[in-house]
Amino acid sequence: QVQLVESGGGLVQAGGSLTLSCAASGRVFSIFETGWYRQAPGKQRELVATITSGGSTNYADSVKGRFTISRDNAKSTVYLQMNSLKPEDTAVYYCNARSLPGLRLFDSWGQGTQVTVSS
Repeated sequence: QVQLVESGGGLVQAGGSLTLSCAASGRVFSIFETGWYRQAPGKQRELVATITSGGSTNYADSVKGRFTISRDNAKSTVYLQMNSLKPEDTAVYYCNARSLPGLRLFDSWGQGTQVTVSS
């Protein structure tokens, strides 16, 4: 089992930056992939960025070149550095952690943190 707590959301002007943090606890050594997802009002949850235990990253086309996902293994924390923010980035951002697909031990989600970008 893994528990996730997000922080760092808030209100920012277009063109500004925010850094989100996701602190994991529990079976952190069983985490294969951690990612950030977001959900805007009236829309489905969408993938923003992921990072595997091996360091491989994946980004949605809409955030490539603007967002960077990283991790600090010593702190069991994953970050999402968001630059050049746009109003369309406004959403609730959720942290996700999953074990190897073949193991299916967990697929955990945080409570979400609100990011609002004003024009």
